[in-house]
Amino acid sequence: MARFETPMSEMAMMGGNSADALCELGVNYATGRGCTADLVAAHKWLNIAAIRGSARAAELRADVAATLTKMQLAAALRAAREWMTTH
Repeated sequence: MARFETPMSEMAMMGGNSADALCELGVNYATGRGCTADLVAAHKWLNIAAIRGSARAAELRADVAATLTKMQLAAALRAAREWMTTH
């Protein structure tokens, strides 16, 4: 299966959920690389990566957060929390 046919969350799972793989997933969503750009999803993955120890993700998360509305930020935080409870 080609890389672009695999859903982004599955790519994170294949990367072993490492902070670096999750950070890269966040960057992909932020830039629209291999997917449709989605800043809420980008914040979600960058937040998870930052929680897992990625300093780069923490910096990028702050940049993305500055562009989100309060409602979008709340949705991103909720999505990260939900993902963390199931993985």
